[in-house]
Amino acid sequence: MELINQFVLAGAALLLLAILASALSYRIGMPLLLVFLAVGMLAGEDGPGGIVFNDYGVAYTVGSVALAVILLDGGLNTRADTFRAGLRPAFVLATAGVLITCVITGLIAAWMLDIEPLIGLLIGAVVGSTDAAAVFALLHAKGLALKQRVSATLEIESGSNDPMAVFLTIALLELLRSGASLPGWETLGLFGMQMGLGLAAGIGGGHLLVWLTNHLPLERGMYPMLVLAGGLALYGLTTVLGGSGFLAIYLAGVVFGNRKARDAANILQVHNGLAWLAQIGMFLMLGLLATPSHLLEHAPAALAIALALIFVARPVAVWLCLLPFRFPWREQAFIAWVGLRGAVPIILALFPLLAGVPDAGLVLEVAFFVVLISLTVQGWTIPPLARLLRLEVPPPPAADERLDLAARMGSDHVILGYRLGPGAAAVGRAAGELRLPEEARPVTVIRQGAALSPEAAGHLAADDWLYLLARESDSAALGDLLAAAPAPAYLEKRQFYGDFVVRGEARMGDLAAQYGLPLPAGLEEQSLESFLRARLPRLPVAGDRHRLGNMEFVVREVEAGRITRVGLRIPTHLR
Repeated sequence: MELINQFVLAGAALLLLAILASALSYRIGMPLLLVFLAVGMLAGEDGPGGIVFNDYGVAYTVGSVALAVILLDGGLNTRADTFRAGLRPAFVLATAGVLITCVITGLIAAWMLDIEPLIGLLIGAVVGSTDAAAVFALLHAKGLALKQRVSATLEIESGSNDPMAVFLTIALLELLRSGASLPGWETLGLFGMQMGLGLAAGIGGGHLLVWLTNHLPLERGMYPMLVLAGGLALYGLTTVLGGSGFLAIYLAGVVFGNRKARDAANILQVHNGLAWLAQIGMFLMLGLLATPSHLLEHAPAALAIALALIFVARPVAVWLCLLPFRFPWREQAFIAWVGLRGAVPIILALFPLLAGVPDAGLVLEVAFFVVLISLTVQGWTIPPLARLLRLEVPPPPAADERLDLAARMGSDHVILGYRLGPGAAAVGRAAGELRLPEEARPVTVIRQGAALSPEAAGHLAADDWLYLLARESDSAALGDLLAAAPAPAYLEKRQFYGDFVVRGEARMGDLAAQYGLPLPAGLEEQSLESFLRARLPRLPVAGDRHRLGNMEFVVREVEAGRITRVGLRIPTHLR
C-alpha cells in the first residue's frame, strides 16, 4: 500500500511540475511538448530525479492509448471544410510522402551509421511520419491562425499518416526476421487491410457514436465518457482485426465532430482536457524512458540523420507530393518545416525492441535524438516562420462565453456572450440598433455586475457583457460586430484585406475600368471569381493573393469552394 501511495505522489508531482513548467514555456516560446519531455528526462535515471523506467511493453501500451486519445480529440476539432481544403494533398503526403521520407532518411542513416540497408530503412520508417500531438499542439499555440489550406493539410496529414509509418515498420521488421530482401505481394495486402479496415471502422463507428449519444438518456457528465469509451473500443477492435486503429479513431472523431450531437460543446471541452492530459503523461513517460548518457555514443551520426530528415528528406517529399496541387512555394516551405516528430517515432522504435531485432537499441536512440532535434529546432521556430512567410490570416473573432442549446435533434441555437472592448463596433449604440443576423436576439446586458434588459441598458459601453440567442451559423457575423479579437496591426482586417470588398461575381471589365487595372484583352466579361481561380492554387482559401497592376486582390471568403468576397488593397510589400 505504501508503494502505491509513493507512485501516486511521484506521478502527481511530475504532472504538477510539467504544468507549472508550461507557464514558463509561454514566456520564452519553448514548445510545450519539449517542456514535458524535458521534465521527464530530468526525473529519469540520468537526471536529479533518478527514476529508473525501462519497461518497453508498458511504454508502448500507455503511449498507444494516449496517442489514440489525442487523435480522437484532433478529429473532434476538425471541421468538414478543413477536409475539403486539404484532404487530397494531405492523403498524398500521408502515404507517398511517408514512403519517400523513409527511403531518403533510411539510406542516409545506413551510410552514416555503417549498418545494413534494411536497418537504415527501419530507422527511416520509424521517423517517417509527422506527429499528431506535436502538430496539433504547436499549430494552435498562442492563437496562431494560418491559411486554411496550409493548416488543413498539416492537420489531416499528421492525423492520418501513422498507418503508413506503422505499415512500413512492420513490413521491414518481417523482412528482417525472415531474412528476405524484398517485400512480397502479401505486404500490399497488409497495407490494404490496414487502411481499408481503419477507414470503414472510423466512418461507421463515428456514426454509431453519434446515434448512441443522441438516443441514450445519460447524466450530462457521462456523454464525454461515452465518446471516449466508444472511441477506444473502436481503436482496440480495429487493431485486433488487423486494421489501423489510429486511423479509425481519428476518422470517428471527425465524423462525430461534424454531426449534430447532444451536448457537443461539453464533449469537446472535456476531450480537450483529456488530450492535454494524454500529451503530458505520454511525453513525461517517454522522457523517463530516455537515457541521455546512451544517446551521446551515436550523437554525431544521429544529429546528421535528424538534419538530413529536416533539410533534405522532408522538403523533397513535400515538393514531389504537392506538385500536382499548385501550392505556392511559401506554403510548401512551411509544410516542409512543420514535419514535426514527437511521440510516434519513439513508440514505433519500441517495435524492434519488442520483436528482438538486432540493433533495436540503436533505432530507439536515433529516434529519441531525432525527436529532440525536431521539437527544438522546428518547434521553436514555427510562429516566427509563419509570420516571415506571410501565412497568417486574421484570427476568427469568437465569443467570450458560449452555451450550447442544441439538446434536441435539428436545433443549432446557442447563447453567445461578448465582453465589449473599447474598439468594438457595438460600443456607443443601443442593442436594438445593432444590425444583427435575422434570427439573433439580444437577451441581456451585464453592466458592473447588474443584469439589465437590452432596452433598459441604453447605449452599450466598453466592458459591458452582451448575451444573445443566435444560430450557430450566425457566430461569424456576430463576432465581426461584437468581438474584440486581439491581433497584431498587420492582421487587422482592413490592413490585411484592404478597405474595399467586392463580390466574386463582379465583372473584370468593370473593375479594370474603375481602378485602372492593366487587364489582358478578352477577359472583360470574366467574373473576378473565375479570374482568380485560374491564377490561384486549386483550392483557394481566405488570404490567397494575386497582384494586378497597382492593386492586390485578397480572397476574403470562400463558400463551398467558390470565392464569394474579395478584398482590394494597395500592396505595401514585394512578392
